[in-house]
Amino acid sequence: MSSSSLRGLIYAASGFALLSCGDAVVKSMAGQWPGTAVAALRYSFGAVGLAGLLWMTEGRAGFRVPMLPVQIGRAVSVSFASICFFLGIFLMPLAEATVIQFITPMLTALLSAIFLKEAAPRQAWVATALAFAGVLVVLRPDVGTLGMAALLPLFAAFGMACLMLFNRKSSGVASVLAMQFLISAFATPFLIGAAIAGHYSGIPALALSVPRVSVILRCALVGVSASGAHALIYMATTRASAAVVAPMVYIQLLVAVTLGALFFGNRPDAATFAGAALVISGGLYLWNSQRVRVTIPRVQPEPSAPHR
Repeated sequence: MSSSSLRGLIYAASGFALLSCGDAVVKSMAGQWPGTAVAALRYSFGAVGLAGLLWMTEGRAGFRVPMLPVQIGRAVSVSFASICFFLGIFLMPLAEATVIQFITPMLTALLSAIFLKEAAPRQAWVATALAFAGVLVVLRPDVGTLGMAALLPLFAAFGMACLMLFNRKSSGVASVLAMQFLISAFATPFLIGAAIAGHYSGIPALALSVPRVSVILRCALVGVSASGAHALIYMATTRASAAVVAPMVYIQLLVAVTLGALFFGNRPDAATFAGAALVISGGLYLWNSQRVRVTIPRVQPEPSAPHR
């Protein structure tokens, strides 16, 4: 392996690990502020920070909005995914929620066949079957306890798959930094609206209150860490092909398991490990089939990582 590829793997591992660290910070706010409000404030900080970076690097030209309907679709998708995932990790162990998120590539492959008319190869169906079997194994002990709330990470994965479709539709219309800013800027109003709607819904867990300073600081930390993670993952793909970098996404699961055990007392049981094995097997099978079928250029867009 060349030194450039090795650096790429290190960047990717660091970026994916940082995403799980951010998820752990979000989970630490469970019961202190509604998940809808946490998502809204996290994206507000992200939008402001990315706007500053974009102005310094691209000036006014960086703020143009190409393909407005697609940008709105991206924002709605990531807003839905973020709310569902944040609420999910408030209610269930971090490792289990993270495992379920890994079905996003398989859902993307199936939705691409339906909405983008892309051919879904047999491998995509096999990978999806393995992934959903894994999800059922992981959720089995939680559905009875949490009810429909246990499906929140699954809804989040569906939202992320929709985001991937919109990302494909808008590929190449702006720089990576501009696209990151646009998704944060467009998602923020939707998330603020969702937080306000949750407050007036009558659901006690969604009632807004003045947040503690520590909550505000942690939301800012998550905004910074998520943006930094995506920057690291993008930098990885400039030094190693996306086919080499993509499997490093499973670093997230290792970090999530470790942080969940250390800080939240969530030690995964046999069902979680068995389900994770099925989901990861499906993802690696799909990745390997795509790697074999196509020749991937040296520089690729960022892999499908959760944009939270």
